[in-house]
Amino acid sequence: MNLLKRYAVPVICAMTVLTLAACSSSKDERRVPTPLTEFKPVLDVQQSWSASVGKAGRYLFSPVAVGNAVYAAGANGTVAKIDAQTGKDVWRTKLHDDLSAGVGSDGTLTAVGGLKGDVYVLGADGKELWTAKAPGEIITPPLVGNGLVIVRTVDGQIVAFNAQTGEQKWNFRNRAVPLNLRVSSGMTFAGDAAVLAGFPGGSFAAINLQTGDAYWQTPVSYPKGVTEVERINDVTGPPTLVGSETCAVTFQGQIGCFDANSGRALWGKPFSSTSGLAQDERSVVAADDWSIVSAFDVNNGSVLWKNETLKNRDLSVPMLLGRAAVLGDYQGFVHFLSTVDGTLVARVKTDGSAITAAPVLAGDTLVVQTRDGGLFGYRPH
Repeated sequence: MNLLKRYAVPVICAMTVLTLAACSSSKDERRVPTPLTEFKPVLDVQQSWSASVGKAGRYLFSPVAVGNAVYAAGANGTVAKIDAQTGKDVWRTKLHDDLSAGVGSDGTLTAVGGLKGDVYVLGADGKELWTAKAPGEIITPPLVGNGLVIVRTVDGQIVAFNAQTGEQKWNFRNRAVPLNLRVSSGMTFAGDAAVLAGFPGGSFAAINLQTGDAYWQTPVSYPKGVTEVERINDVTGPPTLVGSETCAVTFQGQIGCFDANSGRALWGKPFSSTSGLAQDERSVVAADDWSIVSAFDVNNGSVLWKNETLKNRDLSVPMLLGRAAVLGDYQGFVHFLSTVDGTLVARVKTDGSAITAAPVLAGDTLVVQTRDGGLFGYRPH
């Protein structure tokens, strides 16, 4: 069964470690951020505008782009649709609830998650259409499309609601594990037939959008070690999808790519990441636990290049923009690395607060959201 459209593109959602205290060790004492060094930019990146939607607090909020608009939310209940050309509000709504996840949108409906598992869906004008209750805390941006609003709870349940009525359609439950990272693990549509999602314990699945059953479920990697902490092996970040190839990465495990129609593993390499990856037709790019950025050949997993100049700078989920890999860091810098050899080609500064979510491209504008709720629009040339 072909789950994919030939032109399927990655849907990038954001992921960050919110609580990882249990995984700290004496090694953390050596995690001194690498100072930034001067270099000659070869890519011109100009800031076009800035806006704000409110601070993220202890949660992660990532923007989502649909056409020339960007949708964003903050922990204080603010949800906004912004014209990516001008940075001006198309609409802005203040919900009467604090938020823990957002935002998902298909350009018509927009969804966010509240602190107690409430799902809020807004219409094309930003007005609230319906609310529903998920069976647990939501810290991952909802996925909106194919007539559904899909949310996942912190314990790995994935719940689909009818996009128009809010009626629950199905609930996919993954096998529970003793200990997992408290992370925002994204989801990705595979055409109009399935949603791709990774889970604690290292498993990866394609879930039927109509029934909630798994077309396939396969391990990205297996837990190793003796203690429960050593055996944490969660898929981190959203799976990516280009053509019929989907890729995923785990914490304390592997990075690898799979056939999206069958789940068959194409290749895998030892790797550990808490932030996820990015993929295009040529390469897969990810930052490991030490913020060392590597690029792998998407066909066979061979290493194309590695960049250690941003080591320990707590890099964000990456995105691929033409010939540049774009990542934010803990001080609000946005770094552009050449996808050819990994060298720095540009750098810009935001508001000084951490960038943990992947940047998004809305039209010709690159949009970055910071921990303090700043939205910054850039135009690379």
